[in-house]
Amino acid sequence: MPELGRLAGKKALVTGAGKGIGKAIALGLASEGADVMCVSRTSSQLDETVLAVEKLGSRGFAYTCDVTKKKQVQGLYKEIQDRWGGLDILFINAGGTMQRSLVSESDPKVWKDTVELNFLSVYYCAKYAVPLMTTSGDGKIIITGSGTGRRGAPEISSYACAKAATAMFVRILAAELLNEDITVNELIPGPVDTDEAARASATWHEEFRRANEWIKTPEDVVSLALFLACQPPGGPTGQTYSLMRRDT
Repeated sequence: MPELGRLAGKKALVTGAGKGIGKAIALGLASEGADVMCVSRTSSQLDETVLAVEKLGSRGFAYTCDVTKKKQVQGLYKEIQDRWGGLDILFINAGGTMQRSLVSESDPKVWKDTVELNFLSVYYCAKYAVPLMTTSGDGKIIITGSGTGRRGAPEISSYACAKAATAMFVRILAAELLNEDITVNELIPGPVDTDEAARASATWHEEFRRANEWIKTPEDVVSLALFLACQPPGGPTGQTYSLMRRDT
């Protein structure tokens, strides 16, 4: 473990840690000395993340979990309770756009699945983490949001509505935990060049370039993630931090 790491001794959990933003954040936390529980549905990807965490000198652990399933999330936190006895940092990052279509042409099942992935999973991961974080004295919950949760766009109603709900959830949970030494904040990355983004829209690069937007790599998100993870006890809560270059 790095001797001068700002997060030395901290226990962190990152969902969606098998690739993309989640993997980059897991490695960022490890570089600052945190032990990291890496969570994803794909075990092979997790193994790669854990190996990279350990190369940085921190301890990494893999846990395969579908965070849209309540019982699996409960099992995840039982593992953390048994292994660590508590949790300091929670990055809720799993999510993604599962369909692009007009509301009138959308598949109701896919619409529901998208909301469950992008919002219900946030609720599960936060709800069952709170009892483990109240003993920390300095708990951090950081949730990956999206600008579409504030302005919307055609053909992504399920994703945008789920992210809008997440933004409100951040504020409500922050207020509820104000006296529990747990802060809750939202991180909006803006467009990030990932496989998920490419699958969602073949023209998304061009769309964002026309909007003069900064198209980031997953690693570009890490500095803001660490800024939030390293805030002092009693720091900002119920806030949104964005890497987007535009508001509309």
